[in-house]
Amino acid sequence: MASFITFEGLDGSGKSTHLLRAARRLDEAGIAYRATEEPGGTGFGRAVRQLFLDSGSNEVDGVVETLLIFAGRRHHLRRVIEPALDAGRHVLCDRFTDSTRAYQGHGRGVPLEVVDEVDRLATGGRRPDRTLLFDLPPEVARRRGHSPARSEKEQGIDRLDSEDVEFYARVRNGYLEMARAEPERFRIIDSAGSHEATEAQVRRALADLFAESA
Repeated sequence: MASFITFEGLDGSGKSTHLLRAARRLDEAGIAYRATEEPGGTGFGRAVRQLFLDSGSNEVDGVVETLLIFAGRRHHLRRVIEPALDAGRHVLCDRFTDSTRAYQGHGRGVPLEVVDEVDRLATGGRRPDRTLLFDLPPEVARRRGHSPARSEKEQGIDRLDSEDVEFYARVRNGYLEMARAEPERFRIIDSAGSHEATEAQVRRALADLFAESA
């Protein structure tokens, strides 16, 4: 049975890197999958992403951010995620609704009941089958996010890059609160160590899902 798997965490936590590594392992095993991301995953979603991250849009508040993201998310869900799952392909998605609850809810202060109501309208409250939360202190995530090792494209400064450490601490706490509330869905990955140590945790967190597909 195909699974909807999300990779969550602060920017710089390693979630995107390890999603790509998981995708390569599926390729090697001959297991069907679709890798995608949010905001993005479709042409419409990429337009939303560019608008959302534009450093010149600082007057936009958290509610506008939430509405923008869910517009792209509904389109993404209907055009990419659900068709892939219906075709029997695992979906590996870089961010989904948990990101909005963490960043706009806990980070920006948008009431969670507002986020949840927009989620209900946009996705019907769709939840992933499994969520990997890449966790590390916000100071470390920001340092990694601005590392010279990252590409010029990745280094581009956007609206989220300009937020202070306190903002990212609130986001991290929001993620951990969600993980405690849904331990059956979340797997917390300690990504403060080496890539190899983190990858080993990811393998363990997904082993049962991919074993069923082998």
